[in-house]
Amino acid sequence: MDARTEFHDFLTSRRARLTPERAGLPVYGGNRRVPGLRREEVALLAGMSVDYYVRLERGNAKGVSDSVLEALARALQLDEAERAHLFDLANAVNAGSGATARASSRARGSRAAMRPRVRPSVQRILDSMSTIPAYARNRRFDIIGHNRLGRALMSPVFADQSRVPNMARFLFLDPAARDFYSDFDGVANDIVAVLRSEAGVDPHDKPLQDLVGELSTRSDVFRTRWAAHNVRFHRTGGKNFHHPVVGDLDLVYDAMELPADPGLTLIAYSAEPGSASQDALDLLASWAATLEAEAGHPDGTPSRQGI
Repeated sequence: MDARTEFHDFLTSRRARLTPERAGLPVYGGNRRVPGLRREEVALLAGMSVDYYVRLERGNAKGVSDSVLEALARALQLDEAERAHLFDLANAVNAGSGATARASSRARGSRAAMRPRVRPSVQRILDSMSTIPAYARNRRFDIIGHNRLGRALMSPVFADQSRVPNMARFLFLDPAARDFYSDFDGVANDIVAVLRSEAGVDPHDKPLQDLVGELSTRSDVFRTRWAAHNVRFHRTGGKNFHHPVVGDLDLVYDAMELPADPGLTLIAYSAEPGSASQDALDLLASWAATLEAEAGHPDGTPSRQGI
């Protein structure tokens, strides 16, 4: 992923999304050749010359200041995730000692996130969360740690035991995903937007680039969403599942970054106490415990039997 191209594409996509009415600009005449703002309108809103904005939109962000990026974020009405993405892309474009230091920091984060398993202390935390499903994923959505209930909840993602379970690959390449995720389109939008954010943080993450390339080649659904350049943070929200064993589950997820392991995130799901979803989680826990006892897996890994 070329940093200058990514910077250009992101700015043009945000400009095309914002209408003059939303930006508080007067509209003269009924015919406009662009779907959103014109370049000169963005320059006006950001308080810069048209020539300078055109240079930026072409990807020439070398030496751009934080104040200019803040002005662009305000002019384009970027949300928190979009603003962070704009700064990440500018950092990737920039050369010099500051950018080199940031690149080194990102590289350290990439190496930490490439570990095949979570650290033992993190696994103990996961195991202690015995009544809620939880797992740890890296920035590419590889699941590299989980507790027993987390494995049971995400059992369709683990069905292919030939490779590390990856939620993005499952979602876009496995037909079972449309049954498993009740809101398939919403989950697809979220995962692509998170991957876009992560690619902005570390555009040199080769495994992430390979995953994006694979999904772009094999999935029209992914490719269309990737081209939209939408980004978002993955922090908390609702998720609806149709589990092959216990049926429908309406859960709330909370995402917690692990500062000692840059790029790793712990995801925990919970249900409203006394709800049908809580009853389904209790049934899921019983099912997972039974499979563990039958298979003799002390690590809490249920077999594929009964899925």
